[in-house]
Formats: sequence, structure tokens, C-alpha cells
Amino acid sequence: MDMRKLASLGSIIFGVILIVAAIGTWTLVSTTLSDQQITTPDDAVCLADRDVAGPFTAYCQAMTIDRNALRATDGLRYAELPRDDERRGTAMNASFLQSSLFTSVLSFGVSAMAAGMGVLFVLIGLGMRDVRQQVVQSPRSD
Repeated sequence: MDMRKLASLGSIIFGVILIVAAIGTWTLVSTTLSDQQITTPDDAVCLADRDVAGPFTAYCQAMTIDRNALRATDGLRYAELPRDDERRGTAMNASFLQSSLFTSVLSFGVSAMAAGMGVLFVLIGLGMRDVRQQVVQSPRSD
């Protein structure tokens, strides 16, 4: 097996692995979010009254939590509140929830990028294979 054929096959296999891993990660994160049974509220910043199971609803829920927490703390974040302020627990919980939701959004983004890269690797591998076939089939002029 020559080097071009090996590189082509390796690129295709790597691309398929990336696509499968991306689909698996997307499904895992989506299922885990769905299991939490989170629904965006009626007054959500965006995508109101929807189950949180994807990147857009997770982002909207995080932004809604941020808005509501800032309302409850008069626009102050956790680190800005005095240590003895009773609203600090609310700000802390909001911060934790937002971080978790943004981690999910990031996971969806990385999964989409991995799937895109997988498709690219498959196309590169197929292109290399096509070029190899063209070179093998073309007559040599000596």
C-alpha cells in the first residue's frame, strides 16, 4: 500500500471517528440536559416556555438566570456583594447555574466543530483518493 492510499484511508477513518464522537457528545449533553427537566420561563430573554435540551435553549436559560439574579441583587454580581449580604447566596447559585449551562453550550459548539472537521477530513481523504485514481489512469507521456 503506497503512502497516498494510506493517507487517504487514514483521513477518511479519522473523519468518521470525529463525526461519530461529535454525534455521541451532542446526544449525551442533550440527553443530560433533558433529564434535568428544565423549561425556560414565560418571561425568558429568548425562546420562552421551551424545554432546555439544546444549545440555544441552554443559552437563553442562562441569560434569563443572569437577568433575574441581577434584578434580585440590584445589578450586583456575587463578588460585588458584601460578605454579609443575604442576597449573596442567590447570586452564587445563579452564577453556578449559568456556568453549568454555558458549559453545555460550549460542549454543543465543540461537538459541531468536531463534526465539521470530520466532514472536512472525509472530503480531503476522498479528494486524495480521486487524485490518486486520476494519476493512475492518465497515460504517461515519455
